[in-house]
Amino acid sequence: MTTVLGIETSCDETAAAVVIDAITVRSSVVSSQVVLHARYGGVVPEIASRAHVDLLAPVVAQALVEAGIGDGDLDAVAATVGPGLIGSLLVGVSAAKALALVWNVPFVGVNHLEAHLYAAFLDDPTLELPVVYLLVSGGHTMLVHMEDHGRYRLLGQTIDDAAGEAFDKVARYLGLGYPGGPAIDRVAMDGDPQAIRFPRAMADDSYDFSFSGLKTSVINHVRKHPDVATADVAASFQEAVVDVLVAKARRAADSVDAKGMCLGGGVAANSLLRERFLDASAADGRHAYVPSRAMCTDNAAMVAAAGYWRLLHDGPTPLDAGGDPNLRLPVIGG
Repeated sequence: MTTVLGIETSCDETAAAVVIDAITVRSSVVSSQVVLHARYGGVVPEIASRAHVDLLAPVVAQALVEAGIGDGDLDAVAATVGPGLIGSLLVGVSAAKALALVWNVPFVGVNHLEAHLYAAFLDDPTLELPVVYLLVSGGHTMLVHMEDHGRYRLLGQTIDDAAGEAFDKVARYLGLGYPGGPAIDRVAMDGDPQAIRFPRAMADDSYDFSFSGLKTSVINHVRKHPDVATADVAASFQEAVVDVLVAKARRAADSVDAKGMCLGGGVAANSLLRERFLDASAADGRHAYVPSRAMCTDNAAMVAAAGYWRLLHDGPTPLDAGGDPNLRLPVIGG
């Protein structure tokens, strides 16, 4: 039995969790900074890193207490080393190294994108590989063929805006506030998704995505039709994004004969995307793995789970390793 303390500070969530053998979550504590950044319409890096400094120690302490874990009961400390905001990353990495030294246990550096791939395992340990993973967040949109633990092939990714970024920008333009994803999800429930036929970019055999043009199309439409219902715009925009995401995920799963399809990342909390993803998987006769909303957003439980596998396959991370804001998912042939 391997008990791992996970620490996540890649952006604006300060999180800590205790996970056993990459599947049993003993505790998962997340302190959100949404209130601090909402007035600016997005995350302010300096504010985020300073907040992590203030919040991390009590968050870690709470995670240990809730898990009923003492200092001597941990086998490793894992922390996100990238990608993310460099100031935020360094707070978590520095704290994790210090704790690992004090407790005389291994430190494990975790790729944030890889951590998202393990979120589904925490809700469903029976997940069978290989699967195609649709990873959609504020900074990334990609299709990954997860052949086995630690073996990933990148099938496609966004060539411009990530899906979550497009949600935030459209929400900001419509005056819906921050964060944009939940705001659009909420407003879209009262709108007609067929009211406006927004473009579906790159709707071809490619597995890459593009959302920049869709964002521009929304802005142009509202400028030309200032009286258009905001709910209809939100619903139609959301429909266009989900259509492309689900269609490409289905084609990708067919191309590699995957046993199932997984959904992950912050945008995976979107109601319409979850519904369409489950329906598409059922129609294709594949298992669908959709994490709980708590496991979609940034959290430390997924970091601890990924850390377990990295420790098993690669051993401890050297203590001179730093944060890498541009870290990429370690893919085969990449």
